[in-house]
Amino acid sequence: QVLLVESGGGLVQAGGSLRLSCAASGRTFSRYVMGWFRQAPGNEREFVGQINSDGYIKSYADSVKGRFTISRDNAKNTVYLEMNSLKPEDTAKYYCAAVVAPSLTTTASEYAYWGQGTQVTVSS
Repeated sequence: QVLLVESGGGLVQAGGSLRLSCAASGRTFSRYVMGWFRQAPGNEREFVGQINSDGYIKSYADSVKGRFTISRDNAKNTVYLEMNSLKPEDTAKYYCAAVVAPSLTTTASEYAYWGQGTQVTVSS
């Protein structure tokens, strides 16, 4: 069991930056693949990015590639999502998720644990 708590969301102008954090409970954080997803009203939850357990392998959705960076600090049980050059279409509630898996997965249903989410709003 792992509890995830996101923070760092807010209101930002287009072109601005935000850094989201996801703090995890428990002593096994370093075993988990960590993912970031987002969901805008009326839309399905969509994959944003993910990072493997040791932090060396990452992947991103095409829509955020080159603008967003995911990282993790296993000593602090925290995963981060650095978001730059934000666009209004990035407006959504952002969730972090965790799964013990042998490889990365972009499928939301395969993640076992979810945080409550943090709202990101980008104004034009």
